[in-house]
Amino acid sequence: MSKNFLVYFLLLILLQVLVDVNCQLTPFKPSGLFFHTATFVDNKLYILGDDTPDGKLVNEFFYLDASIPFNTKELSWQDLSSINIVPIHSSATSAKGGANNDTLFLYGGFSRDPTMELVYTFDPQHIVWNAQKITGINAKYKLTGVMSYNGKFYLWGGITRSGITSNSIIVNEMLILDTINLNWGTGSSANAPTPRYHFGATLLPNNKIIYIGGTDNLTNTADALSLKEVYTYDTINDNWESNITKGKIPSNRYGFSTMLSLDSQRVIIYGGEFDDDPGYVDSTLYVLDLTNFNWYIPKITGNIPKPRKFHKANVISRYMVITFGSLLSGIFLSVGGFFLHKWNKKRQSQNNINNYNNYGQEEKEIPTESDYEQAINNEQNIIQINDNDDATNYEPTNDHHGQEIILTSNESMIIPANDHHEQTHKNEFTTNHEPIIPESVNNNYNDERFSLQTFKDEMLQAVKQENQNLRNEILQVVKENYNNTKNNTG
Repeated sequence: MSKNFLVYFLLLILLQVLVDVNCQLTPFKPSGLFFHTATFVDNKLYILGDDTPDGKLVNEFFYLDASIPFNTKELSWQDLSSINIVPIHSSATSAKGGANNDTLFLYGGFSRDPTMELVYTFDPQHIVWNAQKITGINAKYKLTGVMSYNGKFYLWGGITRSGITSNSIIVNEMLILDTINLNWGTGSSANAPTPRYHFGATLLPNNKIIYIGGTDNLTNTADALSLKEVYTYDTINDNWESNITKGKIPSNRYGFSTMLSLDSQRVIIYGGEFDDDPGYVDSTLYVLDLTNFNWYIPKITGNIPKPRKFHKANVISRYMVITFGSLLSGIFLSVGGFFLHKWNKKRQSQNNINNYNNYGQEEKEIPTESDYEQAINNEQNIIQINDNDDATNYEPTNDHHGQEIILTSNESMIIPANDHHEQTHKNEFTTNHEPIIPESVNNNYNDERFSLQTFKDEMLQAVKQENQNLRNEILQVVKENYNNTKNNTG
């Protein structure tokens, strides 16, 4: 009897191991999020969750590894929620900074947890969060922080953190966090824009930060500010200036995404909430030419994604990646939804690096998942875009030789259109919140990585099959032992 008990005990242990392995193989499914943060560090896009469609705050922390191929039908989110020490909160801001420009900095946010600190840092190398005890500054939320090239985190505007709306104050102060020395400073408020929140902001190559739109009303959230006038803050000289825009000026809005183009001469905005009409929606992509402050709408092919607000935008290689958000139709963006806008660098037969009056954009509709499936026998879900538009070998990459990462959803993806503008892209490593430092690339890296991923996929399939076989064998052994025990007892 003791022998049978030992057999059963060992079988139970094996079953538990199988359960643990299967749990690890089950992909993580994030909640639909908005008011979240999205930070791109070391080829990983880290998402720290906030509000969900049912109005609850969540404490999810996960990432997508953009350095390796992945299945576009089911994004391989990696869950790190178990190591997250940041209290449940909403509407914080984040950026990449620190001495080596490889640390995620999180500032502010709205939380009812009195233990929440002003600043948290996440170390991707050691996969650990740390609370930074930096005092003397008020916490704010619903702002867009911008990291400068020298590691200073500029935190303008927003709302002072309070759990009661009547005690909240919209501000136009400029706080500056030195992410290298971990100390606070302040910037000038002379000639600064009026207090506001939910505005757009991005760092320009001349060390200026541009601020666009937003809202200045706590009681009427549909009271959006005009985009006719934009503001820039000079981080070197600590002063403000404003510029009047022209052209196809977008409607008043807030809660939209702002992105610097790869040539650093244009700002691209998408989405947001408007005050034109309660039922008004706008999925148009708008571009602001920084050389003359002229707004225009690029020609776009394909189906534009549904309009949304409170999403986040990051640059991954040559792609504008928009994550999650709240749809204006009342339905929230589903898990894994991405909208990608790819800047395609035109081949130049002549040197026109300094020709800032003309810009070049190449228009092409990126196929949907179904198109790729038809092209590659309904099996391959790894995508590659080459400089040669006729290429049919699909694999995402993280180098800067024309092979790019593509994340797909059920919504179409687009590339900016050819128009009367023409420009060689100079800065291909700029994000909306932090500069990306390019890494050296081995020419054979892509082929090696593709082979490695193929090997990983085969190994994963083999492990799953072995798990199933082992499960069947264990159940068979249990059944036989049970029958033998029953027969011996009888």
